Amino acid sequence: MRFRLLRRRLTISAPRVAVRSALPWPLRWLVLALALGLSGAAALWAFEFGKSIAGLESGSRQDVVRLRAEIAQLREQSQQTQLLTQTAESLLTADRATLERLTAQVKQLETENRALRDDLGFFEKLIPAAKGDGVTIRGLQAEIVGGAQLKWQVLVIQAAARNAPEFKGRIELVLAGTLDGKPWGQTLPTEGQPLQFRQYRRIDGLVTVPPNVVVKTVTARVFEGQAIRAIQAIELH
Repeated sequence: MRFRLLRRRLTISAPRVAVRSALPWPLRWLVLALALGLSGAAALWAFEFGKSIAGLESGSRQDVVRLRAEIAQLREQSQQTQLLTQTAESLLTADRATLERLTAQVKQLETENRALRDDLGFFEKLIPAAKGDGVTIRGLQAEIVGGAQLKWQVLVIQAAARNAPEFKGRIELVLAGTLDGKPWGQTLPTEGQPLQFRQYRRIDGLVTVPPNVVVKTVTARVFEGQAIRAIQAIELH
């Protein structure tokens, strides 16, 4: 019996034996943590020591300071540029508004100047009329505008003394021309337009011409009652 037990212990079929450490597990973890901490500290110390030897740390700090200064300078320049841009845009907007206002004023002045020239040329015709007597027609003008309308104006004056009585009559416009190659005529208005003034009166109007009509002459006639007091005709070219 003892022989069998001894043989079982000495052969392959003998039971396994586990060798365990006498240190407890918490103490093992603590030793492992200390070892890792020492290794990390040594690696960090070696890295910092290498940077100090190579001079990288001081150079990097100087570069950081320099870059921060450059960034601050660039920000300041950007703000100044933005301020200048806004000022330039404001000035440009003001200049545009001023230019538009001046352009409108120039157009208005040109229109007024044109009207004054027309009035001056029109009223210059009053000067030779002071030598005559009675009612006369001065400055009859007519032109076709837009292809279908006749624009006309006429100045009627009474070349008498300043205390002459007020003239009361009527004025009519007679158009003459051709319609499809045949003679054509029309009086505007048919009953005449009332005319009342003391020294002078300027009259103008716009008449629609019938289609296919070619106006060749325009005649203005001033009536006092049934008598013709003044007449003037012009030809259209």
